[in-house]
Amino acid sequence: MEKLTLIKVGGKIVEEPETLENLLHDFSSIDGYKVLVHGGGRSATKIASALGIESKMVEGRRITDADMLKVVTMVYGGLVNKNIVAGLQALHINALGLTGADMNIMRSDKRPVKEVDYGFVGDVKEVNADLLAALIRQGIVPVLAPLTHDGKGNLLNTNADTIAAEAAKALAKHFEVTLMYCFEKKGVLLDENDDDSVIPEIDRSKFREYVEKGIIQGGMIPKLENAFRAIDAGVKQVVITQASEIHKQTGTYVF
Repeated sequence: MEKLTLIKVGGKIVEEPETLENLLHDFSSIDGYKVLVHGGGRSATKIASALGIESKMVEGRRITDADMLKVVTMVYGGLVNKNIVAGLQALHINALGLTGADMNIMRSDKRPVKEVDYGFVGDVKEVNADLLAALIRQGIVPVLAPLTHDGKGNLLNTNADTIAAEAAKALAKHFEVTLMYCFEKKGVLLDENDDDSVIPEIDRSKFREYVEKGIIQGGMIPKLENAFRAIDAGVKQVVITQASEIHKQTGTYVF
């Protein structure tokens, strides 16, 4: 089966010209088929503020009302996405920027209101992997913005980690997929105060052991749980690493 690398990078990396340039050079040097998924939250917050729109967050998740939906659509689907596409074209990578609405790539349901009303936020229900795979096999590199649609004419703000995981899972029937999540650290750390204490490999039994010992805690637990779910769905491996390390293939390998 042909190999495909799907990389998710946070907004911070793609929002600064210098880090974006470095990322795109590293990304372009990865062999074989590839897909890039990006965030852009800091730019959305900054532009919303300039427009007099307040950003509301609950546990790191953005509340997306009608005004904020306009901002994230402009920023994620426009400014950030097209800057990445233009940068890749300059490196002779034939990139295509897509939201979930384009070619019906990714459809979501609006998140139901429970303790929190997140507004226009989508939970992914369907990925058109056949169409995405056909594009990729033509030598096109999809650049996915964190926006989906509900099939009824509404765009929905959708978590970029989720977009990456759902795209990777869906593409696993067409390719041998490696999913790479880029964070601030070089990987999952044995000691949070030592940036070089990267755990090179984690399977389920090691994960349970590290959680029991308190080595893995907080927000890293759901990230790794998501990684194992991706593997259960057919993804070959998940790598947690720093954006500057993607071409070196270093970091924590989850399998």
